[in-house]
Amino acid sequence: MKVYETILKRRTIRRFKQKKVPYEILERCVNAARLAPSAANMQPCEYLIVDKEELLDKVFSTLHWAGYISDGRPSRSEWPKAYIIILVNKEVKDKGFEHDVGFAAENIILTALEEGIGSCCFGAVDRGLLRQNLSIPEKYIIDLVIALGYPNESPVEEPFKGSVKYWKDSSGVLHVPKRRLNDILHRNVITS
Repeated sequence: MKVYETILKRRTIRRFKQKKVPYEILERCVNAARLAPSAANMQPCEYLIVDKEELLDKVFSTLHWAGYISDGRPSRSEWPKAYIIILVNKEVKDKGFEHDVGFAAENIILTALEEGIGSCCFGAVDRGLLRQNLSIPEKYIIDLVIALGYPNESPVEEPFKGSVKYWKDSSGVLHVPKRRLNDILHRNVITS
């Protein structure tokens, strides 16, 4: 699959099959993140892979799932099978790292998708509890958590019609409104 085709196919996945994600794929995702652009090449991001079965619930319990839909939190039989936590080492850089994290996260997401692995990226995290649950040292900022697993749902893109809220139809298919290219693209000048 070509990169652009992969990007067009990407949707956030919140329901996962209970099939283990091979460690080699998770490691490949982190390697792709490692090679992402970094401001002044400071490389403050570090990564914690969590795929040990008895630790998965310690991460899951800290995440806030899909606020727009009432059943946004997956049942235990559809939980993610792995996580990659993007950490920022404060000893390297303690501010101005947000772009680095974004670049790294996208590389993880696209590398995973190329391998058939779905993902859900979380900024809404109980960071204090996560730090405690996984004994993450204070020198790290817990920035993003990426849930990973083989998809057990197939969300669809639909045209934006005045609301960004995603929703499920009567068949349980998740619909995700996206603005049209012509509505967000400007060339040379911005006209109102």
